[in-house]
Amino acid sequence: MNNLQFEKIKELVERRESARIGGGQKRIDAQHAKGKLTARERLDLLLDKGSFEEFDMFVQHRCTNFGMEKSKYDGDGVVTGMGTIDGRLVYVFAQDFTVNGGSMSETMAQKICKVMDMSVRNGVPFIGINDSGGARIQEGINSLAGFGEIFERNILASGVVPQISGIFGPCAGGAVYSPALTDFTVMVKDTSYMFLTGPGVVKTVTGEVVTQEELGGASVHATKSGVAHFAAENEQEGIQTIKNLLSFLPSNNREEAPFVETSDPAGRVADILNEIIPDNPNKAYDMYQVIGSIVDDGRFLEVHKSWAKNIIVGFAHMNGRSVGIVANQPKILAGVLDINASRKAARFVRFCDAFNIPLVTLVDVPGFLCGTQQEYGGIITHGAKLLYAYGEATVPKVTVTLRKSYGGAHITMSCKQLRGDINYAWPTANIAVMGAEGAVEILYSKDIKNIEDPVEKARVAEEKKKEYNDLFCNPYSAASYGYIDDVIEPRNTRFRVIRALEQLATKKQSNPWKKHDNLPL
Repeated sequence: MNNLQFEKIKELVERRESARIGGGQKRIDAQHAKGKLTARERLDLLLDKGSFEEFDMFVQHRCTNFGMEKSKYDGDGVVTGMGTIDGRLVYVFAQDFTVNGGSMSETMAQKICKVMDMSVRNGVPFIGINDSGGARIQEGINSLAGFGEIFERNILASGVVPQISGIFGPCAGGAVYSPALTDFTVMVKDTSYMFLTGPGVVKTVTGEVVTQEELGGASVHATKSGVAHFAAENEQEGIQTIKNLLSFLPSNNREEAPFVETSDPAGRVADILNEIIPDNPNKAYDMYQVIGSIVDDGRFLEVHKSWAKNIIVGFAHMNGRSVGIVANQPKILAGVLDINASRKAARFVRFCDAFNIPLVTLVDVPGFLCGTQQEYGGIITHGAKLLYAYGEATVPKVTVTLRKSYGGAHITMSCKQLRGDINYAWPTANIAVMGAEGAVEILYSKDIKNIEDPVEKARVAEEKKKEYNDLFCNPYSAASYGYIDDVIEPRNTRFRVIRALEQLATKKQSNPWKKHDNLPL
């Protein structure tokens, strides 16, 4: 090797080493002191060992405003590239807070857009780890244009490849919209936050005094706003959540999710399910017990665990196949559908439909939540989102009605008329316009009111309730019209659902051609 070659190679090695330490050891130490990992440490945890191929390591910003020409770093505040997770290819970016606070520059946006384009072109999931102070103010409109370029790619990639966002530090202002446009957002408690305007601006404009955590911390977005799908205790758990989530998802909208071998027999019976429904129709039981009893190995990855808890959504495997579970939760608000539950389930149903993941729906719903708060908040429109999502979905849809299924909520929860493929019911199912008490009040209120003797009045009311129950509050009326395909023994639910899914594995269904739908937003 001649001297010139040696010097050139030495320069390359030195520049790589310099790029890998970002803003320098002092800033790395400051990052660690906050309980945060660096961008490269996060990617090391996320990706299979030795699989990361970095792109654009030597990109530098081109800004000369406010002395920025004196502050240049190779990579310019974001690490981008490709790697594998459990052997599956993914494209990634991780913002580097040690370089200019991870603020978005024109060149950073170009780096991110390059891997996003490659993700869509090659049909590969895209994962972004956000840790940024927002727009790079010194670059003015160029920084905003960079955000816009990223948002447009988020939009075009939606429904084509899975997009997952990790929020592992600050994410403020316009930066929040990219995670909001992706499919799933994972936040870390105490060290990450998202908001459009920070506490200082909020105080100036509204007079409200609020901390960063109170305004946009992980707990807030996981429990109150629904912006965060997952809230992890630390970054390691957050990264593991991303990896677990990916295991249920296909690489793109033309593929199926990976098959996962299981030793859990498809024909396994769960005797506990024969006894889980209380005799008292107003008494609650835990839907998590039902889910755990029917999915492979009891493994269930819940999405939005702490938000709108009256409905449960998440991923599981059934006989090795990935499925999306949607289930009313009788323990919370009796499993009623309200604004947040409708929004939560609708988004999940549409994701599953976009990525060929069959839907298993477990129904125990007394109706939609009533009252002025819900009506003023637009429960009609929000409830229509879930109805629309189920009706539009063309993936296999298997529905099991466990107990209550009343009125508009019955229709909304993947009924036969919304193209439910296989609709089962337990013998304890009550499928009707409404419960007996409300029905009798409407049908016989005048007759019962005219009875003067209170004992006779009570007897007649109970008689009419029994009459209504016998006619409608059972699964057999719906089954007599073919709206229920079969009434099944609860303990056999796992086997019957798996067999239904196997039958539907080759299902082909399409919707009428349209430029796009007009979902009630």
